[in-house]
Amino acid sequence: MSLDHILLGLLREPASGYDLKTVFGERIHYFWPAELSQVYPALQRLKHKGLLRSREAPAKRGPRRCVYQTTAAGHRVLRQWLDESPQLGDERIGFLAKVYLMDELGDLGKTLQYFKELREILATRLEELQAIERGWAARDPHYSDALSAHMFHVLLTLRKGLLSLATHVKWCDESVRRIEARMEKEEPHGRTIPGRSLGTHRGGNHRPDHVLDSRSRKQGRPAAR
Repeated sequence: MSLDHILLGLLREPASGYDLKTVFGERIHYFWPAELSQVYPALQRLKHKGLLRSREAPAKRGPRRCVYQTTAAGHRVLRQWLDESPQLGDERIGFLAKVYLMDELGDLGKTLQYFKELREILATRLEELQAIERGWAARDPHYSDALSAHMFHVLLTLRKGLLSLATHVKWCDESVRRIEARMEKEEPHGRTIPGRSLGTHRGGNHRPDHVLDSRSRKQGRPAAR
């Protein structure tokens, strides 16, 4: 998946670079953020390949604007991409990488604060999407069972975002409870009351410490599975 495919899909209807900026800022950035510094070179690249065409059009104010639209060849490339089987890319999740390595700080209080801040950010995003859904339902009498084909697929995308963010918020709440419970078991000087560690499990060949221990002495850091 690439920005090129996103643009080919968005430009099924004519739009200018500024129009695309608005679409990315208000809708697409929830699952595919892109800056104008990325969009404009991609537009020129697609035009050079014959997948987009452009023309000048009058603007509401100021100079004429350049409007782009997907060509027949662009539609073929778009449909070919859409017809492929689902692929899960190597998604990079920065906040999760920090959690994985946060034992380096040696301070559960900082871990707790991190999760509280993360929850606030995720909850805010969730509220934004919930507001979008409420507004849509209030404005559109066709919501949600009589939508056009395009808007039906927009709804599916929105629902994924809502459910995913709700799950992330729930994960933060669970993590906060686990951190607070662990902090209660710690001695005044920060030493954890001895207990059975993951590395002492001998119930088979499964060694969770090989996967989860971010301070492994083995060469390199094992990848989470």
